[in-house]
Amino acid sequence: MKFNLITLAFLLFFSNSWAQSEPWSLEKCINHALTNNLQIKQSELNTEAAKTTALQGKLDLLPTLNAGASHGYNWGQTIDPFTNQFATDRVRSNSLSVSSSVTLFAGFQKQNTLKQRQYDYLAARFDNETMQNDISMQIATNYLQVIFNQELFTIADNQFQLTKLQVERVRKMVDVGQLPKSNLLDLEAQLANEELNKVNAENQLSISLLSLKQLLQINDTDFTIATPELEANNLDQVGADPKEVYNIAVAQRPEIKSSEYRMMSANKAKAAAIGTQSPRLTVSGSYGTGYSGNNKIGAGDTIIGTRYVGTTETTLENVFAPTIGFERFEVKPFRDQLDANLNQTLSFQLNIPLFNGWSTRTNVKRAKINYLNAEMQLEQSKQQLQQDIQRAHNDALAALKQYQASKRAVSALQESFKYAQARYEGQLINTIDYTDAKNKLTKAQSDLLRAKFDFIFKSKVLDFYQGKPLAL
Repeated sequence: MKFNLITLAFLLFFSNSWAQSEPWSLEKCINHALTNNLQIKQSELNTEAAKTTALQGKLDLLPTLNAGASHGYNWGQTIDPFTNQFATDRVRSNSLSVSSSVTLFAGFQKQNTLKQRQYDYLAARFDNETMQNDISMQIATNYLQVIFNQELFTIADNQFQLTKLQVERVRKMVDVGQLPKSNLLDLEAQLANEELNKVNAENQLSISLLSLKQLLQINDTDFTIATPELEANNLDQVGADPKEVYNIAVAQRPEIKSSEYRMMSANKAKAAAIGTQSPRLTVSGSYGTGYSGNNKIGAGDTIIGTRYVGTTETTLENVFAPTIGFERFEVKPFRDQLDANLNQTLSFQLNIPLFNGWSTRTNVKRAKINYLNAEMQLEQSKQQLQQDIQRAHNDALAALKQYQASKRAVSALQESFKYAQARYEGQLINTIDYTDAKNKLTKAQSDLLRAKFDFIFKSKVLDFYQGKPLAL
């Protein structure tokens, strides 16, 4: 049983190690960045803030409703607001109120502001999508750079191993006296130079891999990428008409959508600014009550004297009536005062702007200028997109021609190198001529590799402009 548990633990350990070292595909790298990249997260927060602002634009159309309460004391002479009498002693007072107001007409400012904020929110959403596209393209560029450096390292390593074999072969021939030692020294110098090329290629690979990891914001030391077989066979894509690519891109690219909504937002901001020149009609109402410690009522009836009322007709006797007074005064109960002091108000207010230092006209003019700027920004975005597509198409065609020419050069130099190698082994040419043929082949292979990846990248850019996902 103990052996089974240990075996299971080892299996789990190696299973987790394999899962952690599993190569990352381009799709996995992009998905990871879209989830964890800080710039994208910040852009998402900006989008959420714009959404909240748009929601507030809707709520601004609703009436305001506020409630208030106060509790206070007064010392010294004052007029009690509930009894309209002077008070000189300390008086406690309370008030309770509810008020509401709504704008009936204000030149449709709030309606236009609401639409402006909604367009700002949509523009922010497309700004976030633009950010995601930019990050995805950066990752694809770095990803292809890693693959390119891997293959470049493979070429350097193959050349190093080939020269190393030649050094061993020539050393044996020198030892038996078939070749002069100078041939061995020339090859050893070539081997040292190719070892340096291999080290440089390895360093470039490490740097490109580190750049990709930093872009992904990961610290995994076992990070590796998947290296699919890439062929430069996307010839139909290069043959696509740039106008067709532009027509597809201009209808769906997020940077164009964002500029369109910015222009629409500026148009509504202009309409809202024009609305400030219109009269403003509002209605407001309130409902309140209060309590005062100075509001007193009498208590305890008693006869405090008499008063003359009149004279009888027959006996002409004076008639007196008792005068009723109060033994004391008490503060009117809190609940009774709240009922007695109820008050309601309803008012309409009309505000007509006549002259305010031309600030309204200035704001309108500024809003019109902002709209024209947004309109030109949209046109600039479209022009930039068209130029980028034309440049990408021309770059892809140039890369294709360079790739085809490099293939022919490599094919010819491979045959030339085979012939030079055979002649060198037959001692018909010296080490310098052999090394020269070998270096030419190495350079041609590197140029072919560079042209291949350049063409693949330019083709992916054209695909990306048409809304196709980045994938290898």
